[in-house]
Amino acid sequence: MTSRLLVLASSLVFTGGFVLPPWTSVVASSAVGQTPTDPLVSQLNSSDRAQLPVLPSGETLDFNTPPPNPVDLYVPVPPLGYPEQAPQGLSPDQFNDYVLGIGDSIGVTVERFPDLNFQATIDLQGNISVPLVGKLQVLGLTPEAVQDILTERFNEFVVNPKVTVVLAGTRPATITITGEVVRPGYYSLAPGSQVIAALQAAGGVTNTGDLRTVVVRRRSPDGNSILEQQVDLFNPLQNASALPDDLRLRDGDAVVVLKLETGTATDYDQTLVARSTLAQPTLTIRVLSYPTGRIGNLNLPNGSTFIDALTSLAPSLEEANLREIAVMRFDPERGQVVTQKINGKRVLLGDISQNIPLQDEDVIVVGRSLLAKVEYALSFITRPFSDFLGFRNFFDNIGDVFGSGDDSSGSNRNQRN
Repeated sequence: MTSRLLVLASSLVFTGGFVLPPWTSVVASSAVGQTPTDPLVSQLNSSDRAQLPVLPSGETLDFNTPPPNPVDLYVPVPPLGYPEQAPQGLSPDQFNDYVLGIGDSIGVTVERFPDLNFQATIDLQGNISVPLVGKLQVLGLTPEAVQDILTERFNEFVVNPKVTVVLAGTRPATITITGEVVRPGYYSLAPGSQVIAALQAAGGVTNTGDLRTVVVRRRSPDGNSILEQQVDLFNPLQNASALPDDLRLRDGDAVVVLKLETGTATDYDQTLVARSTLAQPTLTIRVLSYPTGRIGNLNLPNGSTFIDALTSLAPSLEEANLREIAVMRFDPERGQVVTQKINGKRVLLGDISQNIPLQDEDVIVVGRSLLAKVEYALSFITRPFSDFLGFRNFFDNIGDVFGSGDDSSGSNRNQRN
C-alpha cells in the first residue's frame, strides 16, 4: 500500500505533462487601418481616425483571415494589462459615442433636397457611395462626424444643406469575455446585446466571480484611449429591480468579470448568484464511495447543497458509514486541500447546520476508512497543488491506487447514531 501511494505522489509532479514549481514544503491539511482616399477625409487629423490598437507587451491575438485592406479597428480591446489609462471624468455620452465600422448602415436625409437622401452600408474598404460625391471613407468616424463631412461636401452643390445622419443598422458584435467566467474567449453576439447575454454565452460566472463589478472596456472614438464602465448586476438581482438598460455591447468591447476579493463577500449572497441564470448552470462533483460502488463524477445544478449530492448517491444506511463523510475542496490561495467532515445521517434527519453549499470541483468521500486512505495519500504531497489541475489529477489517479475497498467496519457505528 505504501509503495503504491509513493508512486501516486511522485507521479503527481509530472501528471498531464507538466512539472509543478518548487514551492516550500507544506503538508495538506484541513481547513490593422486603411488611409482615406477622399481628399477631404485625408485632411483630418490623426485623432479623427481610428488608431492602431495597443496591446500588452508580448501579447498576440489570433484572428481569422481578414478581408482585403484589413482594418485593425476590429482588434478587441485588450481586456487586461493594457498600458493606457482610462481618462478620468468621462461623461456617459463619451462612452456611448458610436464608431462606424464595416457592416454598419447609415441613413442620410438632406432637408429641401430629397434627391440627396440615401441609405448606405459601409463596405469592406470602409466606404459608402454618396450621391454627387461618390465614394466616401467613413470607417472609424462617428455618425456626427460623417454628418459634418457630408454637410461640407454637399455645400459644393446646393446652398446651405441641412444634413442629418442616423445609424440605420449595426454590425454584429464580436466581444472579448474574460475573467471569472466558465469559458473565456471571443463571442459573436447580436447587435445591442446586454452584458448578461455575454456572461451567459461564456457559460456563466464562476463561484469566484463578483457580479457587483463587471467591467466593460471599449476604445474611445478617436482610438487613442480605453474607456471603462462598471456594471452592477448583483443588486438588481438581489432587490428584484430592473437591469441598467443604457449600456449596450458593441463590436470590439471587452467584458471582464472581476474576482470576488477575500473579505468582501459579507453582503454578497453567493447562494443567490449560484442559483441565478448568470452563474454556470452545473457543478461537477467528484465522488469516492466504495459502499455505493461509485467512483466518478456527479453533475448537479449550481446552487446545490450537500444533501442534494447525498440523496443523488442514495447510499445504504446499513452499509455506508454516513457519519464519516468528507467534502474536500481546493483552496487556490494556499494551494491546499481543505476538508470538512460531515455527519451525513444527521443531515438526512434535518440538521441544516451541516448542509453546506457545494462548489464546482468539490470531492465527496464516503466512509471513514476510505477517508483515512485519502488523507494518508495527501500526507505524501509535500508541496501545495499549483492549481485546480493538480488537485483534479490527484483524484483522477487515486481510484487506481486504492482499487476496491471495504468500509463495512463503519456500518455498525452508523447504526448506533
